[in-house]
This record gives sequence, C-alpha cells and structure tokens, in this order.
Amino acid sequence: MKAGLYLSEKNVRVGELAKPVLKENEALIKVAYAGICGTDMMIYSGKHPRAKAPLAMGHEFSGMIEEINGESPFNIGDRVVIEPTISCGKCDACLSGNSHVCKTLKLIGIDSHGGFAEYVAVPLHRLHRVPNSLSDSHAALAEPVAVGIHTVRRSNVKVGDTVVVLGAGPIGLLIALTAKLAGAGKIFISDISPYRLGKAEEMGFIALDGKQVDVVEHVKEDTNGVGADVVFEVAGNSVTAEQMIHVCRTQGQIVVVSVFKQPPTIDLAAMHFRELSLTTTRCYSSADFATAVRMMASGQIDVTPLISHELPLEEIEKGFELMTNPEDSLKVLFRPHA
Repeated sequence: MKAGLYLSEKNVRVGELAKPVLKENEALIKVAYAGICGTDMMIYSGKHPRAKAPLAMGHEFSGMIEEINGESPFNIGDRVVIEPTISCGKCDACLSGNSHVCKTLKLIGIDSHGGFAEYVAVPLHRLHRVPNSLSDSHAALAEPVAVGIHTVRRSNVKVGDTVVVLGAGPIGLLIALTAKLAGAGKIFISDISPYRLGKAEEMGFIALDGKQVDVVEHVKEDTNGVGADVVFEVAGNSVTAEQMIHVCRTQGQIVVVSVFKQPPTIDLAAMHFRELSLTTTRCYSSADFATAVRMMASGQIDVTPLISHELPLEEIEKGFELMTNPEDSLKVLFRPHA
C-alpha cells in the first residue's frame, strides 16, 4: 500500500508498506483524512525520543472500516475516527481509571504506523463512530479537539472569567474555543504569527501580537491591573514561560499544555508570593474523546477555520514544508486515497 514515510530528519517521502494483516480484536481502517500535528513536526525534525524511521506518522485520522477481526459493535463500512492512545492496562494510572497518563503510554502514528497511509490496523476499542452530521475531514480533528476539552476540564475556568491563551496554533485556538463554551467572558490569545492571529480574530478572540505589544502589560491594563483568572501556556518557549506567571492574577491558575523541548527557567518566587496554582495536562481521556466527537457533530465546535490545506498524500513533502512556516498554514490534512 501507499504510505507517507518519515525516513530521517526533515526527510519524508511517499513509499510503500505492506498492507496490515489484522490481529485478533483489530479493524482495518481505510484512511479518509489524516492531519499533521505538532508531535509529527517533532518527529520530522528528528527530535522525538521514541519514533523510529521508517514510520508512517499520523495520529489524527478518520476513515472507514474495511475488515474486522473479532466481536465488535461496529460493522464493515462504518465511518470512524481513531483514538490513537494505547495504554498498558496494568500500571497504577490505568488501574485507577487514568489510562491517558499510563506509565508506558504509546500512540498509533508514533510507536506504530499511523494515518499517513492508505490503511491502518487499529484495536477495536480505539474506534469511535462518526455521526452522519460530521464530515470525514472534520472528524480527523477529533483528537486535537479532545485535547482542548481535556485541558479546559483540567482548569478552573468559570463563567465570566478572563482567560489568556499563549499560543495561537490549532491547540491554542481549540482551547480558547472550549473555554468560551465553558463560560469564559474575555479571551486573549497571543502569538507572533499575523496569519494565526488573524484566525484568532475571525473566531472572536482578542488577538495580541507578541512582537508589537507587551502581552502582560496589555492584559493588565485591560483588567485594571488584575490579570487573567486562568492562563493556558500553549507555545512552549522561554518567553511564554515567563509571561504565564506575570499575566496571571493573584491566586489565579496557570495550565501548562506545551511539551517544552528545553526545561524553562520560571520565577517560582513570583508564583509563591501570589499563591498561583500550576496545573499540567496530557492528551485526553476516552470520555473527552467521545465528547469531542459529539460536540463536533452537534455543531458546538466548528473546526472549519483551523483547516488551512487539504492535500493528496503524494504531496507529503509540501505539507511538512507548509507546517514549518506558521505564516502559511494552521492544520494540513492529507488524503491517502484519490
């Protein structure tokens, strides 16, 4: 079968893989759409600690069931979206109902071949049915939507709160959108990409260009010197690691979403004297994923503004080139089949 393969640092090509042979309790998925994620960009840059070449990346994907091996409530021909996390089921986290923070958590598309291919073998319990009201292209974004839902659920966002989101990539925008649905009153979102800030404005948020304004001072001026009730750090750099502390109000909450490539230096004393709360978040639970599909299908969450490009898989090199420049793209989707 055709597959888009990561071969080495900044080297992706269309090649061939053997079509998967199903194990027990697996389904063969004919991939409809698969999106590039920030984790895929980390693999592409050669910096992911687990991903090994050659690899068909892609853990955000939708498709149709072509074969089933095992008992299942699904049928051949069903449209599905894939929850890509694979947990051990034995560690303390798994046994306490928190398999999304499994000690040895793995993901389809990182630890095994994923959606940048014509077909993928997926465990039956990782499938979610796609309602008729949800398109295949939008369904492919259920995974990042689930990240946004899980993140806001981990936060203390309440009706009328002032929220700051540091980073206007797809995850940042989805967190802002979910925080709005949760009742946030005023939502600021910062970035240094005019293109992404334009998307944030289109979605109804207050966009702050970090190159043009002092994000911390702007938010404080707008809040009579108070600051934000909840701050989401979604950019993963030293600048936003500092901003997240000083833009947060006394006894406010910081939620760190980014996976920092380098450990940042943060001012713990500034947090200590103002009793700031620091929360971290990792991916999503199965309940979050199911909620994401339901909210997208109902129209509560519309991912249309996030999809900047839809490309055939043959243009995988172009897709990754686009994603290296935030002025050109937001979410790139591949179509493995013509």
